[in-house]
Amino acid sequence: MDKRIAESELIINSRGAVYHLDVRPEELADTIITVGDPDRVAVVSQHFDKIEGRFQHREFVTHTGYIGNKRLSVVSTGIGTDNIDIVFNELDALVNIDFNTRLVKENLSSLNIIRLGTSGALQEGIPVDSFVVSSHGLGLDNLLNYYAFDNTEEEKQLLEAFRGQVALYPGSAFPAIFAAGDQLVDKFQDGFHHGITVTCPGFYAPQGRVLRGTLSNPNLIDNLTKFSYNHHRISNFEMETSAMYGLGRVLGHQCLSISAIVANRIRQEFSKDGGAAVQALIKKGLEIIATL
Repeated sequence: MDKRIAESELIINSRGAVYHLDVRPEELADTIITVGDPDRVAVVSQHFDKIEGRFQHREFVTHTGYIGNKRLSVVSTGIGTDNIDIVFNELDALVNIDFNTRLVKENLSSLNIIRLGTSGALQEGIPVDSFVVSSHGLGLDNLLNYYAFDNTEEEKQLLEAFRGQVALYPGSAFPAIFAAGDQLVDKFQDGFHHGITVTCPGFYAPQGRVLRGTLSNPNLIDNLTKFSYNHHRISNFEMETSAMYGLGRVLGHQCLSISAIVANRIRQEFSKDGGAAVQALIKKGLEIIATL
């Protein structure tokens, strides 16, 4: 007999919507764009031909609408892998759990989830204002340690090479790595750099920045930049991608992360107009996403 999911585990509010997102199952499209900044949701949805619904709870903003006949939702996640854990579990619940019976559906759905975000480059040859498609997400956080998952042989080899080449910090847990959704990554080739994206559990010391503190590993950025295995290299880092890819693996969704490069940490450059870079990424991304 299927197990009913308790009210304490899946919280459904008074209007029948999932708690954090405040979205009902019929209000979500099966192709989803995620952004970090809640204000960026409207920047994306302004390109829609029609908006059928707007929803907001805390930092989680969702707009659902159409580009032509393509139904899309754009959802803000906020910053960090902890927020990705909330958003992705609730997106999955909206399509794969019956909110009336609280049972997992017999026929499961797979979402296309594409992140349009910002990031810092870790290779000198990836200039600011360019775009990076994350071939893999390598997480330096501990989120996926709480989930059971399987890695592919390629992922295991990459992880072994990373452990052999890069020291993180004293007592650090083993990182996790996951590949992008294979049904999506091939759609984003022309005009995009590709590489491994490192996901960090913070913006300052975890990304090698120090203001008044002291870094436990001042060589981290240099070691990440030098990492190589076969044709793979670390192209950039940010704070969400590995959680996206890992939860996509756990829950059965196709995920892809694409970043506008607003900083190059090797050149120590920052974009003169990061907003314009993000707008260009949204425009280019939507042209492809609308055809999926």
